[in-house]
Amino acid sequence: MDPANNMETLELYFMQCSILVTARDLAVMGATLANTGTNPLTGVNVFDVGCTQDALSVMFTCGMYDYAGEWAFRVGIPAKSVVGGGIMGVVNRQLGIGTFSPRLDNRGNSIRGIKAFSHLSNELGLHAFNFMNHGSNFLKGMI
Repeated sequence: MDPANNMETLELYFMQCSILVTARDLAVMGATLANTGTNPLTGVNVFDVGCTQDALSVMFTCGMYDYAGEWAFRVGIPAKSVVGGGIMGVVNRQLGIGTFSPRLDNRGNSIRGIKAFSHLSNELGLHAFNFMNHGSNFLKGMI
């Protein structure tokens, strides 16, 4: 392995875990994934659809560390928690959600972030398997 490449990788990782990331930044990242990889603010395509699907699958299955299974069951939103206190969530083809609160639970997830996501999921019917969540008209627009 090239040590210079390792430093670039570490620098990118540290920037992504940085305290400089805001809840708005996290929401825009989530909205980009929800928008099949196109940043909704700039219109720039950042990821192809296949990468977006893969990222959401990984987020749904393990994005919340040791809480991932219970998160999938209770909240039902693909999400990624970061040790700085942020949570980025994606409601496919609908919206991105970002929260930031640094107090963490014993699994390394934001305590208030979990509460906020739980509330939004319950109140707005955002759980991926909520039969009342009709989603977007994306497929209708493609037919």
